Amino acid sequence: MSASRRRTTTQAPQIDELRLGALGEGDPADLRRNADLESVRYADLTLGHLDLTGAVLASTQLTAVSADETDLKGARLSEVHLDRVAMPVVRAARGQWRDVRVSGRLGSLEAYESQWRSVHFVGCKLSFVNLRGAELLDVAFTDCLIEELDLSSAKVRRVRLTDTRVAQLDVRGSTLEALDLRGADLAVIDGPLDLRGATVTPDQLTLLAPAFAEALGVRVEG
Repeated sequence: MSASRRRTTTQAPQIDELRLGALGEGDPADLRRNADLESVRYADLTLGHLDLTGAVLASTQLTAVSADETDLKGARLSEVHLDRVAMPVVRAARGQWRDVRVSGRLGSLEAYESQWRSVHFVGCKLSFVNLRGAELLDVAFTDCLIEELDLSSAKVRRVRLTDTRVAQLDVRGSTLEALDLRGADLAVIDGPLDLRGATVTPDQLTLLAPAFAEALGVRVEG
């Protein structure tokens, strides 16, 4: 079997293009807890605390929006574009994201026990991404820098990392199906024996060999 054919066996994420349609200019006063926002655009805002806890965002775009703290806990996002945002602290636990595209700097992203489908991070810098216990379907990270990506106990299907560096990846207790790591620069992996369902390159496998040996209790001596 040729190398090109082998590369096609891992299912790629199925990510739809955003179709936001015509957007009106949103009133910043509407950016509040439990808000119901649809077909609006916010641009060039600098906020101390952006609190959208429990909010519903549909066909919404935030462009060049900065916030010291962002709360999206329990929020539902559908057809949302977070474009060139600067959000050093994002709390988005137990949220539902579908057809979402993100670019910019997010710092710490707490999204444990969330449900994501068709979500694409592009050109992002992230420090700690907490997706413990999350359900991820059709998710991609492209040209991103991630210090720590925590997928422990998560259910992962059709997720791909492309031109992305991950300093530390945690997959302990996760369930993986078509997690494509071939485009990732991986430094440390926690739970290498839980990588069943992931795809790596031969070079990556060589680099991971010491971690596998340690996890299996295998002593390697020359």
